[in-house]
Amino acid sequence: MDGANRENKVVAIQGRQGAFHEIAAREAFVAEALKLFCAGSFSELVKAVESGRADVGVMAIENTLAGSIMDNYRLLQQSHLCIVGEIYLHISQNLMCLPGQSPEDLREVHSHPMALEQCRSFFEKYPHIRLVESEDTAYSAMLIAEGKIRGRGAVASLLAAERYGLEVLAAGIETHKENHTRFLLLDSSNSCTRVEGANKVSLSFALPHLTGSLHSVLAVLAAYRFNLTKIQSTPIPGRPWEYLFFVDFVNEGGLDFEHALEALRPITKELKVLGTYREGKKKSVMSVSVCKKERL
Repeated sequence: MDGANRENKVVAIQGRQGAFHEIAAREAFVAEALKLFCAGSFSELVKAVESGRADVGVMAIENTLAGSIMDNYRLLQQSHLCIVGEIYLHISQNLMCLPGQSPEDLREVHSHPMALEQCRSFFEKYPHIRLVESEDTAYSAMLIAEGKIRGRGAVASLLAAERYGLEVLAAGIETHKENHTRFLLLDSSNSCTRVEGANKVSLSFALPHLTGSLHSVLAVLAAYRFNLTKIQSTPIPGRPWEYLFFVDFVNEGGLDFEHALEALRPITKELKVLGTYREGKKKSVMSVSVCKKERL
């Protein structure tokens, strides 16, 4: 379906409604009416945008505690999608259950393994609670609501609690409070043209086995006064001891990005522009307008 004929922007996210991906999507498109395409996996998310079933995708790429999501870097490299923006969320985890219960009433708490890991210090106070890993934070909350399961809790967002009519027993239970996730906004444009006002660039490239090859790339970026904000490497399948590099940099010198790109081409291999976009600002975990959703 042509996105121009849709009443609402269709945004592909990973996870169910109430997931942190939904919060990121609503923060990114706060002034627009959205329809969510809830993908069961990141691969399904990418395919939804590539096929036109969604207008744009919102995909987590790194977390300040867990690091980079390497599978998503590989998906991005293999896809025809372009990065057109980014958004940062502060991630706060919350314990929730059906109303009228206390932590002492819970036998199990379900959530995504990363969410549970972020809250282990909190649950040390409740050794009777068994922690159970699930595919998604919001999905864990949804199952409790739909099955009216008492004695089970979930760790998820405040939006999930609001969406599924659950009571928050404890808010902000994550051990480390400086917990942020960076999400990319992905579009199916055939070419990664520069977004108006763009000052950030994402590239991928391989390097020859030559002394100082990576140093040469960094020297070009420094010469053009580009501030390197991210560098990540991953092995290239089928090519032992060869690596693909992903870099993000911000243009702080006002020099033309295209000139720098031409300077990089002779000293790299398989150079690919993944996106040129505006640098994102860190956001709070949710706004009041996002939280006000109908209960099921």
